[in-house]
Amino acid sequence: MNTSRTLLLTGGSGGIGKATAGLFASRGWQVYELSRHGSSYEGVTHISCDVSSPEQVRSAVDEVMQLTDHIDVVISNAGMGISGPVEFTPVEEAKRQFDVNFFGALSLVQAILPVLRRQMYGRIIFTSSVAAVLSVPYQSMYSASKAALNAMALALANEVRSYHIQVSCLMPGDVATGFTSARVKGTAGADIYPRAEQAVAAMEKDEQNGMSAEKMATALWRIAISRFPAPLNVGGWQYKIFCFLDRILPKRVVNRIEGMMYS
Repeated sequence: MNTSRTLLLTGGSGGIGKATAGLFASRGWQVYELSRHGSSYEGVTHISCDVSSPEQVRSAVDEVMQLTDHIDVVISNAGMGISGPVEFTPVEEAKRQFDVNFFGALSLVQAILPVLRRQMYGRIIFTSSVAAVLSVPYQSMYSASKAALNAMALALANEVRSYHIQVSCLMPGDVATGFTSARVKGTAGADIYPRAEQAVAAMEKDEQNGMSAEKMATALWRIAISRFPAPLNVGGWQYKIFCFLDRILPKRVVNRIEGMMYS
């Protein structure tokens, strides 16, 4: 029987996910990392998985459960980003955005909940984004996918409470990772929305000057070990201020300010 505490993590091959896998492993946890391009190392067992495939997610979870008899914490971290004006975002690209960021998380939840329910304990954490609350112009589909993730998490928390399963989201602000360079940039409509390219460049500069992946890994660790974790947690003190202002100021005012910053 595996008596060590265990973490099941998606998107652990780079950025926040890799930092999180390493942090948990360094503190004695057994980490099972699901991604397309990862590798195993001390304390971390990599299992190849594309979260946009429900079949691969179920198969990967089954493989994990052949290696351990329990899961303490599940972190749904896999994600990708696209940018461009709403008017010119191909529906196929928008669906791909949701397939990874939202439906990938849904597939993981559906695959792991039978395990957590049998255990009668466990914790699910979603890596969301401040963009779920403060919707970013020219990153509308990313913001929408993360807002949907928050909504699902809040509903799920109530559905599984009787099984002693806790659900939370971490909403990071700008973080310096390879996520920025991997973003799929839509260029259609540049003549109609001439500020789009400049706005995305400004956002990416903010990201590359942002917080470290290790800082967000520490935030995920704190949620994982907290006795009573908040359902929505903001990563970074300055972003906590922004989200607080969003709650107390009229949405029209907040949205206009953000528009002045990025559009």
